[in-house]
Amino acid sequence: MARIAGVDIPKNKRGVIALTYIFGLGNSRAIEILDKAQVSQDKKVQDWNDDEIGAIREAVSAFKIEGELRSEVSLNIKRLMDIGCYRGIRHRTGLPLRGQRTKNNSRTRKGKRKTVANKKKATK
Repeated sequence: MARIAGVDIPKNKRGVIALTYIFGLGNSRAIEILDKAQVSQDKKVQDWNDDEIGAIREAVSAFKIEGELRSEVSLNIKRLMDIGCYRGIRHRTGLPLRGQRTKNNSRTRKGKRKTVANKKKATK
């Protein structure tokens, strides 16, 4: 199992797919990295030799990935919450940020339903 950027990538998958297991690397960036390292995209990870793994590590190091990227994203969200902008307030309250309606959907952001009981009628 190859270890790149502190992540164990699966050995039985193609190189392009295996590189997407690293946070911050998607399909297009994985293709770009393999082209830069001069490794075939269809070659499985178990077939990579040490020179190819070294070239891939070198190409990956040019990008901001894993812990560094996660901390940058969390700092960006914290900054939005601190300045009190609309998006920051939506982050703080756990509601959708990008203009979605919240009456019917948005269960992933709002969480499990909280049932509100009916008011009891006052007896005379």
